[in-house]
Amino acid sequence: MNHIKELLYKMADDLLIIGHRNSEWTGLGPILEEDIAFSSMAQDKIGQSQAIFQLLHELGEQEPDTVAFTRNANQFHNAVFTELPNGDYAFSTMRHFLYDVADQLRFEMLANSSYEPLAKVSRKVKGELKYHVFHANTWITKLGAATEESHARMQTALNECWNYALGMFEASEFEQQLISEKIFEGEAELKQRWLGAISPILTKATLTIPDESTWQPHTGGRKGIHTEHLQPLLDEMSEVFKIDPTAEW
Repeated sequence: MNHIKELLYKMADDLLIIGHRNSEWTGLGPILEEDIAFSSMAQDKIGQSQAIFQLLHELGEQEPDTVAFTRNANQFHNAVFTELPNGDYAFSTMRHFLYDVADQLRFEMLANSSYEPLAKVSRKVKGELKYHVFHANTWITKLGAATEESHARMQTALNECWNYALGMFEASEFEQQLISEKIFEGEAELKQRWLGAISPILTKATLTIPDESTWQPHTGGRKGIHTEHLQPLLDEMSEVFKIDPTAEW
């Protein structure tokens, strides 16, 4: 079951960490509507992570709260992309777009997984993610093609995000087993579907994907190798749990 656990951990950790990052926009959004939207999507992602952690618990791992709030940074499997500080709203919006499109595609693929508990959760989550992707697509298109300044800021954000985003598709040591058992079609297939999905949106937004010669994925997160930004995030996220382990999240 190690191959399934590894898949579940990276999915749950991605959702938990980016959910926490998005929640940091609460009270700071550029307009009230966006403040509410980012907060709502953050709540969704943390709830989705809990559902995946519950699957891990059913496979013998500890309770969701314990797994979420008591591990150190080197025990997390999230992509480095998800743990980076929010930066300006252009960076956070671009990360939202690049991550959520990949996430929706991942759950759509897993809705047909041979591992039925994951397929069942995926069929529910992929529906929730439709709004997230619609929201991201809308704002990428609006901001990319609005004014000279907004275009420049969104292009800068895309350039900054790109190699980190490619790190989302870091292959597992169990990749071939997951594919052969029809649990997951694999990170390479997911990456190709992702490129096909984001390209027309970025074109409509008049934004340009960096030249392929510059692609250097930031990997390591799936193996517990993280930036200096993750541990402070975990310390903040787990503060209440450490004070009162009976608190619900």
